[in-house]
Amino acid sequence: MTQFLLNQQTMTIDNIDPNLTVLNWLRTDRMRCGTKEGCASGDCGACTVVIGSVEEGKMRYQSANACLLLVGQLAGKQLLTVEDLADGGELHPLQHTLACGHASQCGFCTPGIVMSAFAMHKSGVAADTTSVTHHLGGNLCRCTGYRPIIETAKQILNMPCSDKFTASEAQTMKQLLALGVTSDDALLRPDSLETLADTYLRYPQARLLAGGTDLNLLVTQAHHSHNRLISLARVTELHGVTREGNQLIIGAMTSLDTLQQQLKMVIPAFSEMLHRFASQQVRNQGTIGGNIAHASPVGDCAPALLALDARLRLRCGKQTREVALAEFFTGYRQTVLNPGEFISHIVLDDVTLSHNLRLWKVSKRREDDISAVFAAINLQVIHGVISYARIAFGGMAATPARAFSLEAGLLGKPIDNATLKAACAALAQEFFPLSDVRASAEYRLQVAQNLLKRYFLHMTSDHAVEVTDYVR
Repeated sequence: MTQFLLNQQTMTIDNIDPNLTVLNWLRTDRMRCGTKEGCASGDCGACTVVIGSVEEGKMRYQSANACLLLVGQLAGKQLLTVEDLADGGELHPLQHTLACGHASQCGFCTPGIVMSAFAMHKSGVAADTTSVTHHLGGNLCRCTGYRPIIETAKQILNMPCSDKFTASEAQTMKQLLALGVTSDDALLRPDSLETLADTYLRYPQARLLAGGTDLNLLVTQAHHSHNRLISLARVTELHGVTREGNQLIIGAMTSLDTLQQQLKMVIPAFSEMLHRFASQQVRNQGTIGGNIAHASPVGDCAPALLALDARLRLRCGKQTREVALAEFFTGYRQTVLNPGEFISHIVLDDVTLSHNLRLWKVSKRREDDISAVFAAINLQVIHGVISYARIAFGGMAATPARAFSLEAGLLGKPIDNATLKAACAALAQEFFPLSDVRASAEYRLQVAQNLLKRYFLHMTSDHAVEVTDYVR
């Protein structure tokens, strides 16, 4: 049984279709056509809705792409669409401000922008251009131009956050906490790590459902039907970032947005990189474990973690093992995972959390795009000599990969132009990238070599290297 709130109305669905997206349900079952279908792949933001949940005794609102969200994922949550914002015959203050600020679009994408702005307003972020562009980066339509949208969004962030949702927050939380959440025949919902391990061992052919931002593309783009899904949402042991002695432990179900917040002080380069990971809607739903497990050669998290010597805790039934991430990928979208085995945690040793870590993503556009090349470089230099080297790339092979030969060749060498020249030559012997729609093989290799040069410049120059260091 799946129970959730549609605004303030309790919805109960038995034996839910595990392939039913929120977008299709809203438009065909509820006739709520304010949520638009644009790309059906989480790229345009036209279908943006807001998901409310109870966290630490208060309501938290986050934007999400309805096309990449299954109705089954709404269990225990509140779903808000653009139709819910008005109070009687009066527009929500946010809607009124957008309209008066000439920030509305043709009408197709405006509802998505409204919902992203609503979630942004409820999050209490700073009223500046950086915050606005960060939260609205997944709403790509800009027919009226950027300026009125950005300026109006800043006005919204300066407005009081009191509205009918604030007034009814206590009642909403009470309703959400009273909802029943149980497994359906085709959508299983284990509520502990032990139960998850047992369930997956019993149904090893089922697909694990984390955030669904990649898995659900099989439904919307490949027209694939899932026979059985196992949701990880209720397994609290898989959520969050904790410490065990000198180790940082990241739960596989930790969302990319949560990770971005919690790693700001610990691994700032990783946190900063996540600003360019997809969009806010995807970061809210997507998880670190899911990004690793789907084994994409252009996934951004894997090369970053490779440069940090990450290890994975894998669970199968009652057995747990640790595997170095460098040994996890065995081929294109293939891993060492056995049937019934899953990633539970990512383990990082403090010693790898170097301030010299640099993570660079090269793509056709800066925001909401897939990498052509991703470079993760982590060197330690003592008295001008390289004593430790971890270098990994995405987009340069069939899997995210460490540059083992290059790393070995750098050890004991001075960090100078001669070493850099030899490193670029070694890189050309270690990687033989493919050409595809994103980039040619020659371009990828040249970019990778240029990023090595960029890193050496960072390590040896006293001047600002990044444009963002001196241009705002």
